Amino acid sequence: MIRKHTISVLVNNQPGVLQRVSGLFGRRGFNIESITVGESEEKGLSRMVIVTTGDNQTLEQIQKQLYKLIDVIKVVDLSSHPMVARELALIKVNAEPAARPEILGVVETFRAAVVDIGPCSLIVQVVGDSEKIDAMVELLKPYGIKELSRTGATAMIRGAVK
Repeated sequence: MIRKHTISVLVNNQPGVLQRVSGLFGRRGFNIESITVGESEEKGLSRMVIVTTGDNQTLEQIQKQLYKLIDVIKVVDLSSHPMVARELALIKVNAEPAARPEILGVVETFRAAVVDIGPCSLIVQVVGDSEKIDAMVELLKPYGIKELSRTGATAMIRGAVK
């Protein structure tokens, strides 16, 4: 069964590691829906959170191929455990003064925030799971989205430290 997988990859923080990991996906014909990279809790290591789709066999192949890369330390399928996943989006929307109260109602409903106000636009920041971001984008489309920037998902397994 094809489904979405969220994978955490702990890697050495070295030049070219991101390129080698993303290249592996491309060469094998695996799509990356989103990828986020940042420092981890350990000095000299970075954590990549990759969202991809495929069946369990595809996921197994991805994990095996990742472990063949020198700088890969640990690969964990986060989506096989209860997890917390979040994404951030900045959405610049047309907002003539007359339309602002309506837009602010949408922002408030989603517990989002207006982070910039221009003469005829607003920039809205929303944090949540991908479905929440998608829903907010859909509701703001009728006002005219000028620009949209999304971070991609970052995630952790819920509960006790392993």
